Amino acid sequence: MNVDFLSNHPDKIREVSEMIYKEFVVKTGSSMKFEDVVKHFSNTMDNGFPITLIAIEKGECLGTVSIFENDLKIRDMYKPWLASLYTKPEYRGRGVAQKLIDKTIEVAKELGFNELYLRTEDASDYYRNKGWTYLETVSDDNYNRIDVFKVKCI
Repeated sequence: MNVDFLSNHPDKIREVSEMIYKEFVVKTGSSMKFEDVVKHFSNTMDNGFPITLIAIEKGECLGTVSIFENDLKIRDMYKPWLASLYTKPEYRGRGVAQKLIDKTIEVAKELGFNELYLRTEDASDYYRNKGWTYLETVSDDNYNRIDVFKVKCI
């Protein structure tokens, strides 16, 4: 399994867009259109935000993760953010997410950041168990409970 920048694999943009659209747009009731998601991922970079990484094995995209400058408007002092971590169900339990997280931390460090942040509504235990430090719980515009975590980029 290899983790690489989506920008190096333009043939995977629509596939990544489909994963993220189904998991993070449709499920949250967002009004964002699929073509807006495709446009977003068509503009990801490897040296500036937004950055998207993909896990690939034998030409198959197993999962994805992004790095955003900010993923929670009410906490704009935290930068940058791990966002949209997703592994296809058939590849879960194989360490795909951890490899994506590890590469995300490495990229953030290469960009000169000492810390990386994330927000989660339902995976706090997962990140605590992976060594992330809980910072706070906040509410978004819809009054959803969001836990904020950070990790050192070492």
